[in-house]
Amino acid sequence: MRVLVVACHPVPDSYGASLRATAVASLKAAGHEVRVTDLDAEDFDPVFTAEERRLHMAPPETKPHLARYAEDLTWCQMLVLVYPTWWGGQPARLKGWIDRVWMSGVAWELPEGANQLRGRLRRLRRIVVVTTHGSPKWVNALQGEPGKRVVSRSLRLMCSPVTRVTWLAAYGLDRADEDDRRRFTARVEHRLRRC
Repeated sequence: MRVLVVACHPVPDSYGASLRATAVASLKAAGHEVRVTDLDAEDFDPVFTAEERRLHMAPPETKPHLARYAEDLTWCQMLVLVYPTWWGGQPARLKGWIDRVWMSGVAWELPEGANQLRGRLRRLRRIVVVTTHGSPKWVNALQGEPGKRVVSRSLRLMCSPVTRVTWLAAYGLDRADEDDRRRFTARVEHRLRRC
């Protein structure tokens, strides 16, 4: 499969960065063609500008500065998002990538006279999330896991009707030890090799 890995963590030697490396190595070992976007290393600007909002319904050609990101998104059959969950959701750069790259003419369209978006990412059959939470699972459940809902209820709807979401989350990372981290890393490696 053609796999796009989009990673987001500001610290290059963080546990999140090691999870990105594990994900990429596991996918390549399984024979997938992999492209990687590291939003922090690329200093991706998450701000959805007034000009972009004005061009919200305009074709993607009106936003050439996002062309590479849009091309990668339409190219992939599997999307792997690797990020820490902060305040219940995606970090600002990743949320900005969603806001700016999942645009009209790329991820969705609104046909004339329609009142519902039509997803365009029919080639995208699987979304895998590799994320970490500082808090325990019960805290995230109490919050309603908004980050998980963004992926499973919003992004997935722009894809094929048979697109599956795999959620790989390490909860309670603030109190985790090296064995906990190793176990989660091994789980990520195992699941991605089987995708």
